[in-house]
Amino acid sequence: MSRSHIIGLGLAAGLAFACGGSNTFAPPPPPPVTVARPQIDEIVDYLEFTGTTASSGRAEVRARVHGVLESMHFEPGSDVDAGQLLFVIEPTEYEAQLQAAGAELASAEANLDRARIELDRAERLRERKAGTEVEVVKWRGERDLALAAIESARAKITRAELDLSYTEVRAPIGGRVGRQQVDVGNLVGEGEATVLTDVTQFDPMYAYFSLNERDLLRVMRLYRDRVAEEGLDPEKTPNRNARLAIELGLANESGFPHLGVADFSESGVDPETGTLQIRGTFPNSEEPARLLPGLFARIRMPIAKRADMPLVLEDAVASDQSGEYVLVVTDEGKVEKRNVRTGRRIDGLRVIESGVGPDDWVVVQGLQRARPGGMVAPEKTEMASLRLSVRNPPGDS
Repeated sequence: MSRSHIIGLGLAAGLAFACGGSNTFAPPPPPPVTVARPQIDEIVDYLEFTGTTASSGRAEVRARVHGVLESMHFEPGSDVDAGQLLFVIEPTEYEAQLQAAGAELASAEANLDRARIELDRAERLRERKAGTEVEVVKWRGERDLALAAIESARAKITRAELDLSYTEVRAPIGGRVGRQQVDVGNLVGEGEATVLTDVTQFDPMYAYFSLNERDLLRVMRLYRDRVAEEGLDPEKTPNRNARLAIELGLANESGFPHLGVADFSESGVDPETGTLQIRGTFPNSEEPARLLPGLFARIRMPIAKRADMPLVLEDAVASDQSGEYVLVVTDEGKVEKRNVRTGRRIDGLRVIESGVGPDDWVVVQGLQRARPGGMVAPEKTEMASLRLSVRNPPGDS
């Protein structure tokens, strides 16, 4: 028998032996996933808006008398107090006017003394039949003219003192002073009240935002509840006596770190936009000021508290054509899909308005290994620990 025949018989025998053996399928073990029950917390519902910041006061500093700008007494961009000296306009002319007005007053007082003496003399002569009524009338008129001249001179003194005081240009309000608009040595106030600089108040800082009609009705109800809590009459209590808390965040800030109050609203809803403008007031005394006028701001107003609300890790919420959902593992290890209605995000967790209860085990890690209807090997953990890891990821300071 040839070598090739022997090899062929061996292969045939081997195949026959292999086909005669048993072949059973062992399914893979359920994939591991991490599950956690929802964290139950009291949450606060907010109305959120966008707005802009504005200074609580701004005043232009103008020259109220004409003259040469003699000196400047501030550093542009620095903080100044109300009444602080900013500029001096050459005062020589106004000092001379004050002296002239004083001299005019002295002259009028001297004329009054003379008129009174002459009037008294004329009246005595008339009583003795040695003088005429004409002389009495004449000096009575001179006395009245002198009195009028005194009042005029006093008014001129007041005006001269006022003009002289205007040569010292002072800050009308406290705040941050801008740059000088006119340099020292230039003539100012000739024919117009020349703008010299401006002062802007940064503390407090205002923020303006608009409230639509639906939200306005909710805020009005909140306001009435707040007034009732304080034992006041809602019909007789002005807005400022029950100011509502609001929070503000800038574009480069996370959350809403600035706390303030809504202290003013327009008198009615704008019929063209259907909104009501609201003003919030925020303390801004830090140096340097954290809030500046004209900034875009995110604003929210707390309107209600709700207890025992479930929150789950935001990464545990997925979505498809049917909407948002989470995966829940039963006691038997079976995966179920639960459609949910979500609320706002809080520190990496998402509020679940409906669809999940406090006793449900939600898949929070390993979602790609879990399939609805399939089996998994759940490893239980606490939602709070996952929340901390989201708020303080590795590497954060």
